[in-house]
Amino acid sequence: MQRTLSEVTYNEDEMALAGMAKALSHPVRVKILKLLSGECCCFTGELTEIIPMAQSTISQHLKALLEAGLIQGEIEPPKVKYCINRTNWILAQRMFSVFFTEGSSAECDC
Repeated sequence: MQRTLSEVTYNEDEMALAGMAKALSHPVRVKILKLLSGECCCFTGELTEIIPMAQSTISQHLKALLEAGLIQGEIEPPKVKYCINRTNWILAQRMFSVFFTEGSSAECDC
């Protein structure tokens, strides 16, 4: 089998979808998103009461969700308030919906 040295390119939507999928790849992050999506906002301190993990661990998961744009934060000393980023949440729903339905109509004899 011959391998190519050609560089693989990805479009903006593919990169965005992969970033969101990566952020969703840990069950703690999925749990955080479920909690936040049902609320207006949530302080990180409250999350440690709901998810029995160290604050530093929760913070690392929040950071990954922030970087993917699925949540947003607002500093209110001494705490940071995290909320679902509603614009990107809707975008993620659309992108995943398209991703999972694009090839679903293909007939396969496998």
